[in-house]
Amino acid sequence: MILTMLMSGIVKNILFSPARKFCDFVKIVEVGPRDGLQNEKKILGHSIKIELINRLSMTGLKTIETTSFVSPKWIPQMEDNVKVLQGIDKKSGVDYPVLVPNLKGLDNAIKAGAKEIAVFGAASESFSQKNINCSIGESIKRFKEIIIKAREAKIKVRGYVSCIAGCPYEGDTKPSIIANISASMLELGCYEISLGDTIGVGTPKKIITVLNEMKNVSVSRKLQEFAIHCHNTYGQALANIYASLDCGIRVFDSSIAGLGGCPYAAGASGNVATEDLLYLLHGESLTTGVDLKKIIDIGDWISKELNKENQSKVGVALLAKNKQL
Repeated sequence: MILTMLMSGIVKNILFSPARKFCDFVKIVEVGPRDGLQNEKKILGHSIKIELINRLSMTGLKTIETTSFVSPKWIPQMEDNVKVLQGIDKKSGVDYPVLVPNLKGLDNAIKAGAKEIAVFGAASESFSQKNINCSIGESIKRFKEIIIKAREAKIKVRGYVSCIAGCPYEGDTKPSIIANISASMLELGCYEISLGDTIGVGTPKKIITVLNEMKNVSVSRKLQEFAIHCHNTYGQALANIYASLDCGIRVFDSSIAGLGGCPYAAGASGNVATEDLLYLLHGESLTTGVDLKKIIDIGDWISKELNKENQSKVGVALLAKNKQL
C-alpha cells in the first residue's frame, strides 16, 4: 500500500525525510473494548468483555478504553457498562477510561468508579447532530459542564474530534474547524485530543494538512496534546499513521483485531488493528512496551468469540506462519 503511494509521489518526501527529531516511544490507546465492540453486531456478555480487558492489561498496554456510559437505547452493546468497569482487574499503571456523552453518563461513570473519561465531538455539524443529537456549539457547552464536574471529582478528561478528514454527509472537513474545536476542548481542560478519521477517507496529504493546522493550537507546536485515531475503510490507516509519526504524533488509538467501524458511514470498516500498528512501529525501531505476540493471540480469541474474521493482516499472517512451523 505504501509502495503504491510512493509511486504517486504523495508520501515520497515523508518516507525519505531526515532522521526523526522526536522521541522513539509511542503510546497506544487500545479502544477495542469500547469503540470496537459497540459497533459489532454480536453483543458479548460482560464476562467475555471483562476477560478481554484483563488479557489486554497483561500485554504492556497503558491505556485501555473500557466501556461507554450511554443509553442502552442507542448502544445496547454497552448496557453492561457498570458490570464491566467494576468487574475488571485494574492493573497498577494502566488507565481504564470510559466514554460519557452527558452529565447523566458522567454521574453514572463516577458512581461506577471511573478515574478517566472521554468526551466526543465532531468537526461536522451534520455528523454532530446524527451522533450526539446537538450542534457543534451546543456540544462545546455540554463538554464544559461535563469537564468542570469531572475535574472537581479529580477525573482526567480526554477529548475526541471525529471526521477530521471527511464527513459522510458533508464531504471534506475544514482544518480550521477542527482546530477551533480542539482549542476549545483543550481550554476547557482536556489533557489530550484524539483526532479521528472516522470514515477512513484520509490520505497522508489530508492528515498532514490537518496536523499542520493543529500546530497553531498546540502549546509546544510539537503536537504533544494530540493523538491520531485512524479507520481503515479505504486501506489508508497505516500510511496515515506513518505520515503522522513524521509530523511528531506519538499517541495512536487502535483496536484489537481491527474491531469496530462507524455506524453512520456506509461500508466503513473498523479501526486500524493494534496488531498491524505494532508491527509497523516495531519495524521502524520505535518502542511501545507492548507484546505483539500476546496481542495477536488475544485478537484471534476475540474474533472467534464474535464469530467473525480477524481484520488484522499481521495477526492472520503470523498465526498462519506459526501453524506451518
